[in-house]
Amino acid sequence: MSDISPWLYISTTAGDAAGMAREYGFGLEIAEFCTAFNMDIDFEKWDALVREKMRGISRFTFHAPYNELCPAAVDPLVVEIAKKRYAQAYLLMRGYGINAMVVHSGFMPLIYNENWFVEKSVAFWKEFMSDKPDNFHLHLENTFEPSPGMLCEIADAVNDGRFTLCLDIGHASYAGKPTPIDTWVERALPYLGHVHLNNNYGQADTHNDLGDGIIGVNAIIRKIMGAASNVTFTIETINSKPSVEWLKAGGLLQV
Repeated sequence: MSDISPWLYISTTAGDAAGMAREYGFGLEIAEFCTAFNMDIDFEKWDALVREKMRGISRFTFHAPYNELCPAAVDPLVVEIAKKRYAQAYLLMRGYGINAMVVHSGFMPLIYNENWFVEKSVAFWKEFMSDKPDNFHLHLENTFEPSPGMLCEIADAVNDGRFTLCLDIGHASYAGKPTPIDTWVERALPYLGHVHLNNNYGQADTHNDLGDGIIGVNAIIRKIMGAASNVTFTIETINSKPSVEWLKAGGLLQV
């Protein structure tokens, strides 16, 4: 039997995240700043909330802002906004003592040519990583990509052990994605550093509990754990307790 608990985090998108992390010794993925203006407007409120959630928990990841941010944008002024927001998020994350950050790729179908997107993303992330310390890790998350190829190309070309992919299995499995989730897992494995766990019924990114949907989450976790020893996982659902209980019932948690 496998035990995912040493590698498991709970996203603060779940209202019960901090309590569950404390109870079981899980990590916490800070999601309060996915909306960039929370770093600007009422920051003291958000900062106090995050620090309270972090209390009594020992390991963390940080989800960077993503709304309207794209490192491969056609307009260079938009790229500058992405640079500013990611730099702001990085400083905030380090201030919390966190060393790992999840960032959306920014790809939008019918807007970006795939070759352009790969080339510009590689240049952006090489520059971003160039002055970061050895203990910093960035996980590039799939969003609207039809297949894992582009992100694998980016990770391959950035060629930095601190730069890995975050596979969101829910993003990979909804809205008519042409690539089966098993192919996503197989292709992404050599570049994988982090996984977002949730479920859906293929029509929308609903972030259902792990047992509520068409994605074979148990098999995916076992495959990844059997092939890659250092990959971390985050439960990214609205409430985490049902998914924790589901993992226990499926033999993936020994707590």
